[in-house]
Amino acid sequence: MSLFLYICGMYINVFKFGGLAVDSAAGIKNVAGILKRFHADPLLVVVSAMGKTTNALEELFFNYRNNDPLAVVESYQKIWDFHFSILEDLFQDKTHIVFGEVDSLFNQLRGYIRKGHLYDTANYEYDYEYDQVVSYGELISTVILHHYLLSVGFHSNLFDVRELIRTDSTYRDAHIDWKTTRGLIRNKIQGYFQDYRETGTIALTQGFIASDAQGNTTTLGREGSDFSAAIFAWCLGVKEMTIWKDVPGVMNADPKWMTDSVCLETLSYREAIELAYYGASVIHPKTIKPLENANIALTVRSFVNPDLQGTIVKKMGKWKIKTPVFIRKQNQVLISISPRDFSFILEGNLSEIFRILASFRVKVNVMQNSAISFSICVDADPLKINPLIAYLKKDYETRYNAGLELFTIRHYNNESVDRIIQDRKIMMELRSRNTVQLVLSGTGQGNRVTG
Repeated sequence: MSLFLYICGMYINVFKFGGLAVDSAAGIKNVAGILKRFHADPLLVVVSAMGKTTNALEELFFNYRNNDPLAVVESYQKIWDFHFSILEDLFQDKTHIVFGEVDSLFNQLRGYIRKGHLYDTANYEYDYEYDQVVSYGELISTVILHHYLLSVGFHSNLFDVRELIRTDSTYRDAHIDWKTTRGLIRNKIQGYFQDYRETGTIALTQGFIASDAQGNTTTLGREGSDFSAAIFAWCLGVKEMTIWKDVPGVMNADPKWMTDSVCLETLSYREAIELAYYGASVIHPKTIKPLENANIALTVRSFVNPDLQGTIVKKMGKWKIKTPVFIRKQNQVLISISPRDFSFILEGNLSEIFRILASFRVKVNVMQNSAISFSICVDADPLKINPLIAYLKKDYETRYNAGLELFTIRHYNNESVDRIIQDRKIMMELRSRNTVQLVLSGTGQGNRVTG
């Protein structure tokens, strides 16, 4: 069952499709085929950037920031070629309006990166400019999908999500103004479906991006399109939400590296929040909470095989699982921090360290402290971690190890732990009643675990 709202005798289905679903002309046609299965009711569709476009736009932005014109041109052309090759596969008529609209968006992007930094070096707002550049991925993907849906008979209307979701100005990780956002979504989306009650009616919009009160583009954090769909779900007061992925549902491990992974038929909200918090890539960490607050069920289904029922996340009195769930985070850095005078790590030290982490906007994946040392495992984002380590070294003895992996096992047993460790070195280990976390070095056989 899909996410829906009952208006004027019709259910509104709300789906979210990630970048892999629309990474080619064949993918876009497949999405249209899935939507046709539900064409009797109106559809609200949230879509991500195509394929790895966000990564490519990040590369473009980094080159722009580093004032490397040749690399900027190469990065830009790569993104342009990718999208126009898909356009040419979808539309035989090269005079179709979609070519002009997509080219216009690329011209806007090119114009932005030609302007140079908006701020002098002392006041350079990196996060602001990042959001202005990477947001083009979703804008371009939805224009292409919109025109393809029109060409195959849908009544599609493209909404700019920046006119629907309002945030503060915390660029790259914006916080939602829920009251304003709910009013905008209910007014524009409900109004649209009340005006167009025919079958095949689609409201199409972008995930991941939004805008602040000044009209500047903001983003909700990487992989934030799931969260975008949850925002629509909460604002519209629906009963269920569907996310379409390239896997059968929520798996007990990433099938790309654990060959005998299995699909979990049901999950409780609490377990889904735990998995998302520890880094399960199938669900964005922020997605679950608004759904739980409004008792909105979440279904995760496969766009590769839409006949599968997938996984349903819902309110459950007691949820039991016998299968260990494995979560793998690669490219990790373990940082150990100690006072220079070998004094104890006390509350004052910890408070100061967490203040520093917050100022650099670094999320701690796992932490551990001893009498004279405090260690954290974090994602290896060089734009954050390198300045953080340099800052910490001013007042603390700071050591770090890079190139590590963090494994979290929910509902673990000894066999599941041994399976992951193999011949690898344990850099940090934390255990609780239901969860074990292991920071490991070395490759072992963990790059691909077989049954």
